[in-house]
Amino acid sequence: MKKLKVAIFCTNEWKTPPPQNTFYAPLWIAYFLAEELAKRGHKVFYFGSMESKLKYAKLVSSGMPALKYNKDLLSFISNPGLNEMVVNFYEQLMVSQIYQMDQKEKFDIINIHPYRRCIPFAPLTKTKTVITLHDPIEGFNKYVLSWTKEFPQIYLVSISDSQRKPLPHLNYAGTVYNGLDLKKFELKEKPEDFFAAAGRFVPEKGIDLAIAAAKKAGVKLKLAGGPAEGRYWEEKIKPQLNKNIEYVGMIDYYKMGGFYGRAKGLLHPQKWQEPFGMVFIEAMACGTPVIAFDNGSAKEVIKSGKTGFVVKNLEEMVAKIKKIGEIKRMDCRNWVEKNFTIEKMAAEYEKVFYRILKGS
Repeated sequence: MKKLKVAIFCTNEWKTPPPQNTFYAPLWIAYFLAEELAKRGHKVFYFGSMESKLKYAKLVSSGMPALKYNKDLLSFISNPGLNEMVVNFYEQLMVSQIYQMDQKEKFDIINIHPYRRCIPFAPLTKTKTVITLHDPIEGFNKYVLSWTKEFPQIYLVSISDSQRKPLPHLNYAGTVYNGLDLKKFELKEKPEDFFAAAGRFVPEKGIDLAIAAAKKAGVKLKLAGGPAEGRYWEEKIKPQLNKNIEYVGMIDYYKMGGFYGRAKGLLHPQKWQEPFGMVFIEAMACGTPVIAFDNGSAKEVIKSGKTGFVVKNLEEMVAKIKKIGEIKRMDCRNWVEKNFTIEKMAAEYEKVFYRILKGS
């Protein structure tokens, strides 16, 4: 098959790859995808801020610094009432650059990750726009995505089958699971005597429930993530900290493997419909089983009984904490190696792109 000419964009709010203390999984996925597709011989144009660093894909920045470093806009983005408006405008400027450049380059595929920014532009060209969905389809997102049915140039890629349930009849081109750089997440066969919970400290991630489960099970728990400020932290997390419930701070992304690998298991009692769950595959890659609530993608990403447990409530989580020794850590690693690598992800996107082009 012919090699493709692909444009990829996620955000120019941050540089690519993102700063180590930034929680933004979609940006890592876009970065990994661009680099791996370029390694496979495709001509990849990666649209991102001028500070971005890519080895294989061609960076197109249009001279725009990352929004976070744009001195002209710092006073606006620090204003909570204006932040989303500024981000929307700044990202749409770059999305516009993509579609303008398409007039000359004639991309085969335009792969966009912030879908709200591109929907008004996609109908202006015959080039196929493939939107990768990273968020749950609910609320305003559901309304926006319903508009994609009006534009035959737009195709959607879901990151789990469960993600599609609120709008199952959109123009989906496939489900492609996120991939992981396994070199940064090494297997550790013998863990230490604690469990882990990690991620953003927001109510939907259920860190407070992980603390409750650990206390009921009588096990030690270490928390990684943030922010260690705000109402949720002050009311639900900070008062629970003691010698057995420890906050270890924000850990650089490429050092998270060491944290996961030392844990007996990862507790993730998420309260929302998790579209994928990068923490699942990061932990399992290190041999660490995951105990998660049966919401969203959990049953797709975790092989319950083999690489962890998918449970219905706090009581079941407590019971499975006591059975964590039944899970073989090598099985967790093998599961990720088979299903959730960067190479596997890029190969699946490649199939989706060829399938779309063949259909057109």
